[in-house]
Amino acid sequence: MAVNLIELESGDTPAATIIVLHGLGADGSDFVPVCHALELDAVGPVRFLLPDAPERPVTRNGGYIMRAWYDLFEPGSGIDDEAGIRASQTIVEALIAREVSRGIPASRIVLMGFSQGCAMALVAGLRHGERLAGIAGLSGYLPLAGRTAAERSPANRDVPLFLAHGTHDGVVTIDRALAAREVFDALGIEHEWHTYDMDHEVCMDEIAELNRWLLRVLALS
Repeated sequence: MAVNLIELESGDTPAATIIVLHGLGADGSDFVPVCHALELDAVGPVRFLLPDAPERPVTRNGGYIMRAWYDLFEPGSGIDDEAGIRASQTIVEALIAREVSRGIPASRIVLMGFSQGCAMALVAGLRHGERLAGIAGLSGYLPLAGRTAAERSPANRDVPLFLAHGTHDGVVTIDRALAAREVFDALGIEHEWHTYDMDHEVCMDEIAELNRWLLRVLALS
């Protein structure tokens, strides 16, 4: 893989994989503590993949070069960096293919992301050609929303979807997550929705709810 990658395993011979996509300006190490906090022994050993996004200039931050899954423009511009999103979608697809080649079927793979990583998990997961175990989106939103209906994969029309957001999020305001929910509702995509009294972050109650959801979807897959 032409991407920096942290790989964690909770035991020998993992039976499932969780691919975790970090937010803007962070890196794969950002969610290592969350992975360690999850207790998934009931579904067997789990592999966590935490890739680094490519480094690129980010327009919203004055062209400063940082890790980003795609470029960001001014809030309210309504512009998505489609080329950057599609390129990072290819990275996610390659990570999934790599796990399948290692013996983990797509149905035992969860895509999870925070903020911009949440956006990528939603874009890539809903379009993936094989059924996934689930998609978990934390504190994010849905880019290319108008393309979702035409581009989503029949295999993941009813994929389990976990969405969580802070009610005081000042970075990705909750209205953007609610807009994503409207798209999902219009398309008949069922989702589990949680809100927390927090800003642009992760809290312990959220991790506990995520843990319960992961145990359920990995037990069913």
